[in-house]
Amino acid sequence: MAKNVLICDDAAFMRMMIKDILTKNGYNIAGEAENGVKAVEKYNETHPDLVMMDITMPEMDGIQALKKIKEQDPKAVVIMCSAMGQQAMVIESIQSGARDFIVKPFQADRVLEAVKKAVG
Repeated sequence: MAKNVLICDDAAFMRMMIKDILTKNGYNIAGEAENGVKAVEKYNETHPDLVMMDITMPEMDGIQALKKIKEQDPKAVVIMCSAMGQQAMVIESIQSGARDFIVKPFQADRVLEAVKKAVG
């Protein structure tokens, strides 16, 4: 059965890129969110198998959203996405329960490798 993925990024272009990579490889898109507040709401509505979460977003950043989601569902599987040079934030997100992280600009094979490792 195809896994459901929630994509959270403030850039529509990035969401589209991730959605494209995942749908071409048999994953379902459970929803999209453009900020951390929406990410938490959508997570609670859709209960996806995996969340792809950008670190830097308006209203609530990805790390805060990650912590909120993990608080509500300790089993949540989240992969963080970050731009280069966000090492401290990447470390904080892993310590906060993120399963993995991928660096922008995305390489399709790296995205798929992280997703497969996280949810099979």
